[in-house]
Amino acid sequence: MLMMRAFRLVLVAVGLPALAASAVQAQGQPAPSQPTQIRPAQAQPAEAQNQPAPAQSPAMTPLPTVPSQLGASPPTSAHPPLPAGETPAAPVATPVAPPPVTATLPHDLSPWGMFMAADIVVKGVMLGLAFASLVTWTIWLAKAMELAAAKAAAGRALRRIEAAESLSAAAGAAASKSGKLRGAVGELLTAALAETRRSADLGEDGIKERVAIALSRIEARAGRAMARGTGLLATIGSTAPFVGLFGTVWGIMNSFIGISQAKTTNLAVVAPGIAEALLATAIGLVAAIPAVIIYNVFARAITGYRATLSDASGEILRHLSRDLERRQRGVAPTPARAALHPVQQPAAGMPAAAALVPAE
Repeated sequence: MLMMRAFRLVLVAVGLPALAASAVQAQGQPAPSQPTQIRPAQAQPAEAQNQPAPAQSPAMTPLPTVPSQLGASPPTSAHPPLPAGETPAAPVATPVAPPPVTATLPHDLSPWGMFMAADIVVKGVMLGLAFASLVTWTIWLAKAMELAAAKAAAGRALRRIEAAESLSAAAGAAASKSGKLRGAVGELLTAALAETRRSADLGEDGIKERVAIALSRIEARAGRAMARGTGLLATIGSTAPFVGLFGTVWGIMNSFIGISQAKTTNLAVVAPGIAEALLATAIGLVAAIPAVIIYNVFARAITGYRATLSDASGEILRHLSRDLERRQRGVAPTPARAALHPVQQPAAGMPAAAALVPAE
């Protein structure tokens, strides 16, 4: 009996602290509907830390707590604490890529600056096109002066030939002050007079045919002489755009090569080469457009000049035909536009009719 009582006292002594702890917990929060499970200690707010810790029974041993270091969370099973004497490894520094190479545009973007900064091939193209443009304007100046003088001389000679009454009179009117026949119309008159003298004992039809052949050859030769140099204008006008396009292609190719070497797609890398290429194209157009226009103007002017020579040849053939017919009939050429006057009244017995006859 005594041992039973002692065993009961021990049980009561052990259970009293557990009952006191449960009472303290019941005062702070409502009792859960299900039995609570033992959980590891967690960080409580500051108010909970200020409250007195409840008495724990000897049977319930709390988990050891690890003080936080530098605000880090306490170690867990996934992140165990480091052994004593070891320091955490320093974070690996991430390599920073160097900034991309940025090309800057040249300060001088004038035509001369772009020419000096261009490739040697593009420079050669530009110089060739500039020389072609200089040739174009030189031909224009020289040929315009030559063509204007030739057309003026041919026009004056044609008007004098039309006013003459015979081939010899036309030659005298068209001659210069020194008595020499000059220009293309002078060559036409000289050839007609020479053929007439050589064929004085031959038939009229043969003389006309031979003179016509000689005049046509002189016209063709004068037209070729006047068109000399215009073929170069046609060549420049047709090839200068393609030469400029070659410079453009070469400059753009250099631009793409610069992009591949700089390993960047910055516009500042490709802009100078494209500008130089476009400058070559512009110079090609500057050389080609005036050449085409000047060639067309000269072609029309030369056609008009040859038409004037053709008119002069026609007048010379007309004079030759009249002279040959007069020689055949033995009639001298009459003066130009003889004045007409009435004949005196006849004697008595004649009909009173005033006949108009040319004055002697």
